[in-house]
Amino acid sequence: MSNVISITERAFAKVNLTLEILGRRRDGYHNLASVMQTVDLFDTVTLTTSNDVVVTCDDDAITPEINLATKAVEVLQDRVGISDGVTISIEKNIPVSAGLGGGSADAAATLRGLNSLWKLGLSMDELTNIAADVGSDVPFLIRGGTSLVQGRGEDVTPITAAQVPRFMILTPEVELPNPKAKTTSVFSHVDQSMFTRGNLSHKLAARVRSGSDCPPEFFFNQFGTIAEELFPGWSAERDLLISLGAIDVMLCGAGPSMFAVPPTKEIGTAWHLLLTGIHHKQAFLVDTAPAIAEESGS
Repeated sequence: MSNVISITERAFAKVNLTLEILGRRRDGYHNLASVMQTVDLFDTVTLTTSNDVVVTCDDDAITPEINLATKAVEVLQDRVGISDGVTISIEKNIPVSAGLGGGSADAAATLRGLNSLWKLGLSMDELTNIAADVGSDVPFLIRGGTSLVQGRGEDVTPITAAQVPRFMILTPEVELPNPKAKTTSVFSHVDQSMFTRGNLSHKLAARVRSGSDCPPEFFFNQFGTIAEELFPGWSAERDLLISLGAIDVMLCGAGPSMFAVPPTKEIGTAWHLLLTGIHHKQAFLVDTAPAIAEESGS
């Protein structure tokens, strides 16, 4: 194919500063309220003009059939009425089925990349709307940054950048019965006693909007209350992080990853060295990632 063009997008992971479950919807999903934040742990998504749609990933367990990037292509083609091809190559750095939004981030990066590659001229708002048909975390991850996310993930309100300098993320070694259906399995453990009104998320969002600090004691994840039930052995991994001096350890999304906020960069670096070098854990010391700006001309 002549005039082959390639575009590379970074697919940033996310953490949930809050995650509340408001109730079950008629469509079987749950309404949520969450303050989400992207971090600078990212997959690399390379899109190249092609006659056919080909999606590859350097993690063999993520086949094209289950890769959300494949779904992103199909949804976008359907929504804009285009049949162009693309070859997508994904280099994974974000742990899989870990609560960090890796697959959703890849899908969001795919939508952004295709918007440029196919010269569609869609705005960020239009891409966010299309992303809602791909997956629950995908709309937020189109822009990233800091947002209040509601509904099943389609209602995204960008807010001022949260004043959290960095996060220590620990992805524990727990056995997942079926990683591909992890989120479905997690939500099957939800009962009415876990439902809230979303007040914690709205209060934190208001605090962030006002430019105030964002202390970890304001963080909350409803799934954290059943994390040990969901992921046997999770508490031991959390206690390891606490033993290093971490407080307010939070579950990431639907887990099993967790995060804490190091009080200083130096302490964060020490935690990371201890977790990876001494305890041989999968851990990441990450900064927040800013929102992705609207392309000029969109």
